[in-house]
Amino acid sequence: MTFIVWIGVIIIIWILFKILNSTDAPKINGLPEAPGWPIFGSLFQLKENHYFALLKLAKRLGPVFQIRLGNKRIVVANSYDSIKELWIKNQFSLISRPMLYTFHTVVSSSSQIFTIGTSPWDESCKRRRKATATALNKPAVQSYMPIVDIESYTVINEILKECEDGRIDINIIPHLKRFALNTTLMFTYGTRFSSSFDKRLEEIVEIQAAMQRFRSISDNWQDYIPLLRLFPAKSSEANSYRLRRDHYLQILLDSLKKDIANDTEKPCIIGNILRDTTAKLNENEIKSIGMSLLSATLDTIPANIIYGISYLSSAHGQQIQERAYQEIQDVYPDGDAWEKCLVEERVPYVTALYKEILRYFTINPLSLPRQSISDIDYNGVIIPAGTLFFLNAFAGDYDENHFIDPYTFNPERYLGDVDSTPHFAYGAGSRMCLGSHLANRELFAFFIRFISAFRILEPNDPKDAAILDAIEANQTPTALVAEPKPFKCRFEPRNKKVLESWLEISRKRAENDEHSMRD
Repeated sequence: MTFIVWIGVIIIIWILFKILNSTDAPKINGLPEAPGWPIFGSLFQLKENHYFALLKLAKRLGPVFQIRLGNKRIVVANSYDSIKELWIKNQFSLISRPMLYTFHTVVSSSSQIFTIGTSPWDESCKRRRKATATALNKPAVQSYMPIVDIESYTVINEILKECEDGRIDINIIPHLKRFALNTTLMFTYGTRFSSSFDKRLEEIVEIQAAMQRFRSISDNWQDYIPLLRLFPAKSSEANSYRLRRDHYLQILLDSLKKDIANDTEKPCIIGNILRDTTAKLNENEIKSIGMSLLSATLDTIPANIIYGISYLSSAHGQQIQERAYQEIQDVYPDGDAWEKCLVEERVPYVTALYKEILRYFTINPLSLPRQSISDIDYNGVIIPAGTLFFLNAFAGDYDENHFIDPYTFNPERYLGDVDSTPHFAYGAGSRMCLGSHLANRELFAFFIRFISAFRILEPNDPKDAAILDAIEANQTPTALVAEPKPFKCRFEPRNKKVLESWLEISRKRAENDEHSMRD
């Protein structure tokens, strides 16, 4: 009898092991597989810098391989050419997103409101993408440049007051987060914050940063090992942030609805949707659009500007600054770059500069996963529908077979003939970031104005100098989006009198716009 009991126990353990060690898809024949552990797969190997760990695996396995993370089987692309082959050539097969436990079940447990970028491909996602694409097309983006005017004026004016003509070290990060959030709040909801240290601004920034951690590909093991969902700590934290996020989203929407009812709202995307009687979007879909715009902007704009300024403050960066400044002077010898940058992009070196910032720092190093909706033939290997895919954007942007000396910051790589896909900072293919054109215009205008206004210098205290290595400069390598480590630098006005005249022009224009909207 005892022997039979032991046999039964062994059989039960074997069955449980088979269940726990199973994957959502069978092994893909013909595609190299990363080594891993039973049940956990390769989760231990990803460690903190998951995108760099995948890049190192690609050196051994080849640019495209399969990997097990818990019970999920995933195909990872790690080179420029393989990403173009899978994400662009097969973009309609890779148009959907997977549903992951932490973000889609816990963070969105009550409202089931997902950002557009994290939504599976369905009719609702199509409607939201169409409405957002219309709001972010080139003519629409140009209509938002007055917002970039006032917000860049505000942050530059504050830095001018704070910098003491370049004598003191400044932490610019709060100012730039406010610039990014205010810009988005204005064109999304028609509202803004008046201080870089407003508690509500800090609340939104904190919550959005937490949301990126819950969307992390390697930091949420419960997405891949269902047994871990029995331990509530991670879920409780995610639920707490969800409640706080839903609270401020509702406040923003209710405030805008009140302004519309009183006919006092400022022109904005959500306001236009609410006033459009033909729009076929329900309230949750409208909230999703607002949440998507806030999330995408806070992911992209502040980090890229912060990283850009951090590099420009270095010795090499100051050489790049001076070249950029001379190019600006050559194109605008009459000193009207401050105004012209809002309506045109005519300084190729500054365009090359922001493209190199996007590539070098690749703030979304491992893009949000895709899920195929049809079979894909990759070099004779059939990858079945329903497979998860990871785009290792960092690996693609540092591919030595495509970029010469990729670990060197060099804007000149983007002068002259450039591939139509310059980098993967915005993803690629059918679900590429909808706001990339707006982001590029913001980056161009900001750097034109900033470099025209200041010399960006290293700090007095070397301990506060920026870290220039893109991997080491990331404060939270396990998060979905890179977060710059704190640093300080100095800002020396190039010509204080001229700068003050530019600021006065923007100030008066902002006042006139405010009066005309009230009238």
